[in-house]
Amino acid sequence: MTQRVLVTAGAGGIGRVIAETFDQQGAKIWVVDVDSQALDECPDHWQKSCIDVTDEPAVIDLFSKLRDRWGSLDTLCSNAGIAGPGAPVEDIAIEDWRECVSVSLEGAFLFAKHATPLMKAQESGAIIMTSSTAGIFGFANRSPYTAAKWGVIGLMKTLAIELGPFNIRANAICPGPVEGERMTFVAQREAQVKGKTTEQILDEYASGSSMRKLVGPQDIAHMAVFLASDQAKLVSGQVIAVDGHTENPEPRH
Repeated sequence: MTQRVLVTAGAGGIGRVIAETFDQQGAKIWVVDVDSQALDECPDHWQKSCIDVTDEPAVIDLFSKLRDRWGSLDTLCSNAGIAGPGAPVEDIAIEDWRECVSVSLEGAFLFAKHATPLMKAQESGAIIMTSSTAGIFGFANRSPYTAAKWGVIGLMKTLAIELGPFNIRANAICPGPVEGERMTFVAQREAQVKGKTTEQILDEYASGSSMRKLVGPQDIAHMAVFLASDQAKLVSGQVIAVDGHTENPEPRH
């Protein structure tokens, strides 16, 4: 049976690569994103929805359409999240905190909430959440993002317990620093705070892992495909870092 895969924030960055990789495996793809232009640039044979992952009525409508078109869902890749402010905790506005936590954590909750009835009905499914090494170690000047990513892991662990009896698995992937436009933006902002160059910050990120490399989005996508496969049929409740083994999340030269 063809796998049916829903990817949030699937029109760009890591999410786009995840969707493309599942597509290459022959899966049916449904991507959700707030960027309508990026969605327009996705392959025509994908299903696409332009919604905010924190808007529950829109999420309910999406799952209604998905049920009508696909009947059910096999894999949810809950990938949506935003970087949030990069500043010491005392300088972070509550509005910025709430936005980051809402997108990164509440969005994951809403999609899990509404995917679960479909998966329970068929007694199978895989929920794959994108956390971060920040959700394992903590991260200076990124308190909203870090708190949200720790929350994603707690949510995943709870889902694994609740849904295991229904043959539904839940896992979290924790990427290290991932090459791409978003990582460059984060590094630029951090460079301003620390009085360094963007290149210095990126080099420091790479040096913080045993393998001295940044992560490629394809590395995350390959892990997601594995976790959704029968090869991982007894892998659940796991926090899986794809990061070259982080030794120091914030190395300083």
